[in-house]
Amino acid sequence: MSVIPPPASMRIASIDILRALTMVLMIFVNDLWSLNNIPGWLGHVERGVDGMGLADTIFPAFLFIVGMSLPFAIRARKKQGATSRQLVQHALVRTIALLVMGVFLVNGESINAAAMPIPRWLWNPLCCIAFILIWNSYPKTLSRSLVYGLRGLGIATLLVLAVIYRGGTPETLQYFAPKWWGILGLIGWSYLASALVVILSGDRLAGLLIGWLFFAALSLCSAANLIPTGGIFALIPHAILGGTLPGLTMGGVLTAVTFRHYQKQQRQVKMTLIFILAAAVLVVLAGVTRPYWGIAKLGETPAWLFLCSAITLLAFVVIYWIADGYGKQNWFNWIRPAGTDTLLCYLIPYLLYALFRLVNFRFPPELLTGAAGLAKSLALAMCCVFITHGLNKAGIRLKL
Repeated sequence: MSVIPPPASMRIASIDILRALTMVLMIFVNDLWSLNNIPGWLGHVERGVDGMGLADTIFPAFLFIVGMSLPFAIRARKKQGATSRQLVQHALVRTIALLVMGVFLVNGESINAAAMPIPRWLWNPLCCIAFILIWNSYPKTLSRSLVYGLRGLGIATLLVLAVIYRGGTPETLQYFAPKWWGILGLIGWSYLASALVVILSGDRLAGLLIGWLFFAALSLCSAANLIPTGGIFALIPHAILGGTLPGLTMGGVLTAVTFRHYQKQQRQVKMTLIFILAAAVLVVLAGVTRPYWGIAKLGETPAWLFLCSAITLLAFVVIYWIADGYGKQNWFNWIRPAGTDTLLCYLIPYLLYALFRLVNFRFPPELLTGAAGLAKSLALAMCCVFITHGLNKAGIRLKL
């Protein structure tokens, strides 16, 4: 999920469209839990099973697209005069924001309702409203004191939620703490690792390729249990040390830099052939490594890294030729808000589910099964896109 798109002046239509399609699919597959009698290949494969469903390809696509946005965003900041130190500081601030959001949403998964002063269903929407208050891109015409007040209200809301949080069981109550980093947190760690590689390499292709090879090697070593768990290694988040997640993001970085090079030379056909060849190599690598560790999202196996990178790369090639090559960008206008304000779109389902609970709304049973259920989940995803568009027009737009 790229939640950190580049500035508008640096946007590439096909990257925005790929990001938007991925966001729509994310909301769609996240709603499949509410359905019955749907094809098993749409969902996640269980832990320990060698296989991959549609849902298992969405998160890696987000990571890949985060990487595709990185070189453009960093180059834009360099043109504005940012130093390497300032670029690193900016990456750290963005990472911390994603980690905070990820941890708060993760804690909402294990609430002990009986020990909380607020209903369980209210946790996520309160968190999301606080996120919006803190990270909204407020109009410059708005009073600074009002902006600081709104952001302060968001911070205070999160602090109160952290203090009153109780999870676990009545026998073993748990307090607010990072249990795992959540989807947003994992994106944050992957973004940080890849951003540091881009900054330190000076955005040069050779350095970026070494970075991708390093994380791919880490993924292999992690799968083979060759990475020590003690000492200094214990200080490195598994999201980075495991190699797989930043490997996906670095794949997007390499794609973006290669894309930028051949676009400048107007050699789109050669670029396409290189991407297809790279995808073929990745598929072969997936086939070679799968017999050893399987292909699994929950296991973050090397085969999952290679195959999902290939899938996302080929999807980008197809979308590029439709949108940029043949100028059919308008075909995707209906989902564009999901690609330009992806973080806000990601948060909308949490607010929608809470609204349904507040008004005691339930979908008819006929819309929770089979093809009708799938249509309902897709309609829900599109509803989130339209709400995002409306909020953007009202001046609500998240920016980390």
